[in-house]
Amino acid sequence: MTDTPAALREAHHADVSGGWLRPAVFGAMDGLVTNIALIAGVGGGGVSPHNIVLTGAAGLVAGAISMGLGEYTSVRSANEQVAAEVAKERRELERHPEAEARELADAWVARGLPRDLATQVAEAVRRDPEEALRVHVREELGVDPDDQPSPWAAAISSFLCFSVGALIPLLPYLFGATALWLALAVGGLGLFGAGAVVARFTKRPWWTSGLRQLLLGAAAAAATYLIGSLIGVSGGL
Repeated sequence: MTDTPAALREAHHADVSGGWLRPAVFGAMDGLVTNIALIAGVGGGGVSPHNIVLTGAAGLVAGAISMGLGEYTSVRSANEQVAAEVAKERRELERHPEAEARELADAWVARGLPRDLATQVAEAVRRDPEEALRVHVREELGVDPDDQPSPWAAAISSFLCFSVGALIPLLPYLFGATALWLALAVGGLGLFGAGAVVARFTKRPWWTSGLRQLLLGAAAAAATYLIGSLIGVSGGL
């Protein structure tokens, strides 16, 4: 049985342009690490379980809102910058079409195309103004002007995934447990699981991705626990 070439299969690449995966992953990881570190810090300071839940809930709400607003603003600003550059390129194509065609041909020659062929293709592209604009933007800016990420998708995915991630280490307390180690252990499982899920998109070994996230979260929790212990002892908390 012979394999069908990837070029002949539909959707043989993952969707990397929707703008939701990066903020979703970042939001979930940030929510987990932030609240694990918060819980470790205040727990290390010797506060009551009620205050730990209060701190974690405040961290969840504040962090989720901040992440959502930050992602929306970031993606919206990036899209506006691309739009401004596209408008600039459109003006150049209208004013200096011959120079722009030569620039495009020069770029292809630099990649190894024969000069005659590069010039011929650049002239053919030039005949369709909209296609010329798309090609020039892709070649010069490295982006597709018709396929920009959605700021709303980025904001919502970041908000929701941060909230879920931040909730995980709080679950033992919400179900009545009072042991700090149990909350940190549940948070650690969440970090490992989130890293393993990410590996599905990146094709990396699931266990190495999960272990990497677990170690990063453990380092953050250890630092805040130490700080909380020092402040709690010295401050009489």
